[in-house]
Amino acid sequence: MTDPIADYLTRLRNAIKANHRVVEVPASNLKKELTRILHEKGYILNYKFVEEGPQGTIKIALKYDSVNKVNSIKKMIRVSTPGLRQYVGYKDMPRVLNGLGIAILSTSKGVMTNKEAADLKVGGEVICYIY
Repeated sequence: MTDPIADYLTRLRNAIKANHRVVEVPASNLKKELTRILHEKGYILNYKFVEEGPQGTIKIALKYDSVNKVNSIKKMIRVSTPGLRQYVGYKDMPRVLNGLGIAILSTSKGVMTNKEAADLKVGGEVICYIY
């Protein structure tokens, strides 16, 4: 596997399309931070880190609307890939869906959303867009 973040997003996307309640993904520090941000912003219901084996896993409980059975995540787009990294400065911060979505960035101060990075005036690598 050459792109573990794309694999993480694809596992979430496939679980949403299949209407699964829980999805398991292999753990890494970056994936843990992505999961924490998704939980803080209300895109997933809950998560749990399982420390078994050499790598461990992340169990993610997906969030669905109780009436329409629609997931809170509409689209996840991988922006920066291993073959083509995408960097932005704090002045050129991307706006996702005119401010309704989030862009997740890897900065020198850690993994954060585009709004947090703009407030701290730091730029970084754009990992993905979520809305």
